[in-house]
Formats: sequence, structure tokens, C-alpha cells
Amino acid sequence: MQYRTLGDTGVRVSSLALGAMNFGPIGDTTQEEASAIVDAALEAGVTLVDTADFYGAGVSEEMVGRALAGRRDDVVLATKAGLPFGEDPLHRGASRRWLTRALEASLRRLGTDHVDLFQVHRWDPLTSDEETLAALTDLQRAGKVRYVGTSKYPAYRMVEAQWTARERHLTRFVTEQPNYSLLGRGVEADVLPVAERYRLGVLCFSPLAGGWLTGAIREGREVSTRRSGVAWLADRFDLSLPVNRAKLAAVEQLAAVADQAGLTLIELALGFVTAHRGVTSALIGPRTLEHLRSQLAAADTVLTPDVLDAVDAVVPPGTEIAPAEANFTPPSLADAALRRRGAGA
Repeated sequence: MQYRTLGDTGVRVSSLALGAMNFGPIGDTTQEEASAIVDAALEAGVTLVDTADFYGAGVSEEMVGRALAGRRDDVVLATKAGLPFGEDPLHRGASRRWLTRALEASLRRLGTDHVDLFQVHRWDPLTSDEETLAALTDLQRAGKVRYVGTSKYPAYRMVEAQWTARERHLTRFVTEQPNYSLLGRGVEADVLPVAERYRLGVLCFSPLAGGWLTGAIREGREVSTRRSGVAWLADRFDLSLPVNRAKLAAVEQLAAVADQAGLTLIELALGFVTAHRGVTSALIGPRTLEHLRSQLAAADTVLTPDVLDAVDAVVPPGTEIAPAEANFTPPSLADAALRRRGAGA
């Protein structure tokens, strides 16, 4: 296992970190399976475990807490808040009111008095950076969080938040968690350079592109969507859609690159993400112990320049094969009212 410093915090973390989104209803992973996964990950040298209140409405946090009972101090424990927690409109966002309440609930579920990294799960356009950072500063001073970070923030919001922290003398975000993979390289254009500029730790989620880069999805094979109860997954694997045909075509070419290099597709995918100089760790999110072992095999994978060049020839730098799955889509692109003047304006 390789180890890197998390931004400029001085905290050393493994280049492969354990993401717990699949623990509970999202991945149908039981407590027994989750505990076995955590055991094996820690034994292999994984030092960071990441979860969120949004995952299974708190179930993932509960399962992580049980799995880490008696060895909480053996890991860098990270969680997130901000995405909707249930239907109540007050149970979401990045206000002081919600982040404070959400953290207290997360601590109870995790069975701890603090988390090492507390992340805002998405940028909240309704809340000012000053409001969010002031709340996080107080939580840090109270000893309930050690560091604070963001997830899926657009680059310009990352810069704005750093400016606000400096000007208002507030704690600053020290990490960012974007989605980054061989099939989704958009963050190379702005998010990763901004993270390097501000010396942020970068924890990349979905480095296997939601399962597309595991080797299980190939031309001529039937695609299984085990988690069909999760509505958005159906479209992600519908091979009648042009965007998914494009992904499949890229996967076939990338599999050939992996074969020629003597690697599995998983090793190529994870080795690619951890090869970027701005990336600290790739978050792997196994549903089973078998999945974990196949991903841990990439822990020491180092890709040579010729392999990275071959990857660039398939998916050029900064390219998003599926733009709708990009790290961030500006609200004005989704809502016409945000980009058009009203009648007579």
C-alpha cells in the first residue's frame, strides 16, 4: 500500500481508501459483510474510511461504527452531510442549523465523539460560504471535527470558499472529493488544478465509474443491475442509450490497453486515478469481500508513461464520456430560467 499526505494537514493516508456507500440498503451489504470488509481493508493497510449520512439514511454510518468498535483510533474517519436526509426540507443543505444537527446525529450513529474529516456533501447555493465555514469553525473548535472538506464542489466555488476563509479568518476546507475515473476526466480541467493550487487533499470517488471499469461490463455480456431499486441506476446501464454505448466502446479499448500492460481493468482504472499528482486517494466502494480483494490488488500499481499515453489516446485528458455524470453541472444549464431574461427585461 502506498501512503500520501492529506493535503497539507500532515496526516498520512493510504492511496486506496474505503468508501462505505454500499453498506446497507444501497448495496445490500449486511453488517457481517461490512465488518469483514473493514477487517480486510485495515489488515491490507487502508487507513481512511469514508461514509455519509445520506447513505441509506444513516445506515452506512451505523454499520461503520459497529465495524470500527474498539479501534476507532486506527483509522482516519470521514463522513459527509448536506444532501437531503429524508423528505423534510429543513434536513439538508449547508446552514449552521443543519450541519450542526447533522454532525451530532452522525456522531451518535458512528459511536464516536469526533470525526477526523467532516465534508459538505454538495455545494449549497442557498447558503453563503461565511455561514457554512463559521459553523464548521465552531464545530472544529469544539473538538467534534478535526478537518473539514467538500464533495463535488465546482472549481470556482472551491476558490470562493478559500477566499472567504482567509478574509473572515475561518477554518478552511482542506480536502475535496470529486468523481474521477478513466471514463470521467472532466475534473482534470479545473477541479484538480485548483486543489493543487490550494494544497487540498483529493479523495476521488467512483474510480471504477460505478462498475463500468470492473471488467464485468463487456461487449456481448448481459448487464446485471442488482441495485435496480435505485432509480437512477437503470439509465446508467441501459445499453440502448447512445451514451452507454460510448462508454462500452471505451471500456473495450481500455481493456485492450490493460491486457497489453499485463494488468486487470481494475488495476488500470485505480492505477490511473492514483497516478494523477493532485490525487491523494481513490475511494473504493466494494459490496463484497471478493470485490474488495480484487480492488486491493491495485494498491501498488504504478502505470508507466506508455500505458498512460495509451489511455489518453482512448479517452483524452479532460474528457467526459457521459457529461450528465460529470463532477458538477452548473444550475443554469439545467434550469432555463437561470440563464434567460424575463419577458421585457
